[in-house]
Amino acid sequence: MSSSSGVAEESLVEAALRVLNTADPFEKARLGDEVANKWLQGHITRAYDASVDISVPARPARLANVKLVSPSEMPKLGKAGSLQSRQALVHSLVHTESWAIDLSWDIIARFGRQESMPRDFFTDFVKVAQDEGRHFTLLAERLKELGSFYGALPAHDGLWDSATATSKDLLARLAIEHCVHEARGLDVLPTTISRFRKGGDDKTAELLEKVVYPEEITHCATGVKWFKYLCLRSKSPLMASDSLVSKESEPEEAEIISKMHDEVIQKFHASVRVFFRGPLKPPFNEAARSAAGFGPQWYEPLAVKDGSAE
Repeated sequence: MSSSSGVAEESLVEAALRVLNTADPFEKARLGDEVANKWLQGHITRAYDASVDISVPARPARLANVKLVSPSEMPKLGKAGSLQSRQALVHSLVHTESWAIDLSWDIIARFGRQESMPRDFFTDFVKVAQDEGRHFTLLAERLKELGSFYGALPAHDGLWDSATATSKDLLARLAIEHCVHEARGLDVLPTTISRFRKGGDDKTAELLEKVVYPEEITHCATGVKWFKYLCLRSKSPLMASDSLVSKESEPEEAEIISKMHDEVIQKFHASVRVFFRGPLKPPFNEAARSAAGFGPQWYEPLAVKDGSAE
């Protein structure tokens, strides 16, 4: 499709690549919000152009103003009892959100066309990307109010290490980034919120509790939804499509889907054991994880090693 000027209309995947190739995180968030609105409002109509060759960067463009260290070298963040600790905690959250923006646009650009994903896949991750950009911007503003700035402290890129490891496997990407890392965020956020409140920082606590926390539940749910979809599609494209809509399945089909539930969970366990180092760390936020669509049978077996919980 071409515009009235005769210039080919940009597809969503092409726009996603522009976001990934934008180095400044504030501009990345602004551009991502602009692209998301264009897609959601129907101004970008095509998910991708099959005739256009694309090259997804192995690593998104990033500024060099954040000192990167290995996770083991990261200084302790503290418990929000001091201004220095609150700055460190918010800085860590800002850095995580900066990568979450890239992860969302990367999954669109890297896998959407390659795996022939339906339009809803693109829309779901556009919404996730837009949320992550808003989280980044709001938390960066809060960090500035606390007398610091993004780049003032060291950070690590463990999230992107996982993205690199899963760059050729959408099922693994969904499992690790959205059902392990994002779910881990759900586990620790209530404690983080409580620490800010105890430290007298109600403004940061409110931002995390009212904006970030509930939206992160929906992001985890998106990962669970599309992980299930891929597993079902490998058996029956029709069942996969039906699993995404609100109408009830036929009784026979519902029974088949129910029987496949265990197989889906087994695939999740297999992906995590291959692509994630070590067991998952309890305690788990069972209420938030349940709200995201996956119960203890998904993750509790992964927290056990050699017959005992770690």
